[in-house]
Order: sequence, then C-alpha cells, then structure tokens
Amino acid sequence: MKNPESFADHLLDWFDINKREMPWRETKDPYKIWLSEVMLQQTQVNTVRNYYLRFIERFPTIESLASADEDEVLKNWEGLGYYSRVRNFQTAVREVEATYGSVPGDGEKFLALKGVGPYTRGAVMSIAFNLPYPAVDGNVFRVFSRLDDDATDTAKPAARKHFEEKVMRVIPERAGDFNEALMELGATVCTPRNPICMLCPVNEHCEAFEAGTVLERPVKIKKLKRKELRYKVMLIINDKGELLITKRPKTGLLGGMWQFPMFDEDMAIDDIEEALNMKLADEKEKFHHVTHGFTHLDWLLDVYIARTTDEASGDYRFIGIEEKGDYTFPVSMTKIFDHYQTVK
Repeated sequence: MKNPESFADHLLDWFDINKREMPWRETKDPYKIWLSEVMLQQTQVNTVRNYYLRFIERFPTIESLASADEDEVLKNWEGLGYYSRVRNFQTAVREVEATYGSVPGDGEKFLALKGVGPYTRGAVMSIAFNLPYPAVDGNVFRVFSRLDDDATDTAKPAARKHFEEKVMRVIPERAGDFNEALMELGATVCTPRNPICMLCPVNEHCEAFEAGTVLERPVKIKKLKRKELRYKVMLIINDKGELLITKRPKTGLLGGMWQFPMFDEDMAIDDIEEALNMKLADEKEKFHHVTHGFTHLDWLLDVYIARTTDEASGDYRFIGIEEKGDYTFPVSMTKIFDHYQTVK
C-alpha cells in the first residue's frame, strides 16, 4: 500500500459522507449488531433489511430470543436460508444470558460462543465496542489484495491471518467505522468485476491500480465442485384435500424444518408406501421438477402427486393449505407448495 499513514483518514472521510443508511447502523446495541452480522452472512444487504427489522420487532432483546421457542424463531427466519445460522445464534444468545447477562465485550469470550468465528468477532467487537479487531470478509480480502497488489491465494486457510495482519497495521481509533468503511468500499466501489477505480477515495494508495492488475486481484485458485443429489418428493393428498408433511431431523441440513416426504430417486413406490405406512392410489402423477442450490450442492427434485385414504402415522401429519403459515418450510418445499396452489 502506498502512503499507509493517511489511508484510514481518506477512507473514513469518504465513509462519513457516502455510507448507506442501514437499520443496524442506527444502534450500538451489540445484540442487534451481532444479529445483523449473522443475517448478512451469505445474504445480500437488501434482502436482510426487512428480515432484520421484523426479527428485532419480535425479539428485541437477548432475553426475548433466549426464551423463545425454536419453531417460532425459525418461522421468523423463514426465507433467509442457511438455518444453522439462527440455531447457532439462539444457542449462543442463551449462553450469553445465562453466563454474562449481556454480550461480553471480551473478544476471546465472544469468540468461544457457538457460531462465532473470527469475522463475526471482529465486526461485533469493533462496531459495538470500538475495540481494535480486524473484520476480514470477502470484501476486505478484495480491497487489501488490490491495495497491496497481493497475489496471496485467498482460498487458503492461512490467507485470513495474512490479511488480518494487514488490517491491524492501519486500523485507527475509530475501529468500528473503519471496518464498516472497508466493507462498504468493497461492496460499492471496489467490486469484483466492475470496480469504479477512478472514483475510489483511496486509489492513490492502491498498488494494483497503479500496476493495472486490479481485475487480477484477489487470487483465488481453489475451485469447489458442486454435488448433485436427486430425490423423489411425494405430494400426498388425502380425501380432505390435505397434504402430508414431516419434520426433518433436528441436526444437519435444514434441520428441524418441515417438508413433503422425500426419498432417494430410485426408491420404489412399494418401499415408499412401507416407509409412510400408508397405501397410495395406483395413479401417481409426476407433476413438477424443482432445482434448488445450496452452497456446494444442488437438489434435483422430481415431484409426484399421489392420493390416499389412509391416516397419517409416525412422524407424518396432514395439514390444510391454509395452515402452511404455521410451519417453517425451506425454499425448495415452498416452491412446490406454490406451484401446487397455482395448478390444483
């Protein structure tokens, strides 16, 4: 980085004038800042705004979230995805209430909470408590890779510590504002594909700008292969027009959420009937296909309609369409529900 001694001042001057209005920037409550950081993991700012406001209205304090039923918490998170985030958050909040009474302003104690990693620790400690911790996310990797024209492979685990040290060398007294400014710069100016270098408030400090290598930074060599999983989803309707659902195991992908019965794509109907403990009418119609992507895998779902006169048993239950809002469904199942309502 060129002229590092004036970098923070130039960045903060720009941030003070140009920062976007966000509801979590209107508070220094560490609980609310923590919540916003959890929501912003792998979710865009514009999507998070309304979810944040709704969640805070329902669970305004640590105490209200700690005492809440998990199903209600999941319902208020519905649509944001990555549900392990909110489960870990509630678990951590319960530990905070029981052990500390409020969010601890100690970085090591906070880092020990479930679901809290180095980035979340840095963001909350700096923004809520103004402590000098680095908060290195993808935006900060990109900004500092370009500032230093640094060809470090950001996909490697050692890269985080490497870039945290870079941040710590220039972090000023306004640590929280500085971290937010770095993220804001990466999100709005120093973007991945179309950076606005000529309008960048810190371009005079940028080695990659001078070298003409901006679009070559950051370096990320590792490629993750996506896995495809194919399933057969059964939309089973009883003589009241109700639909059969079941709850996923509490742990694992989409744990504790509701879904239509889902089986391996090659599972025979006889085996499905045995698993459901019910007889299905002979006519089983394939009526829809849904593809849904997660971080590193895709679900390919073939959806079949079948009818039955049997009662639900075991972990299964029938619900009316009007009851959908009482249950938390993952997006893939909501797509099936919505399609069924348009064609039935």
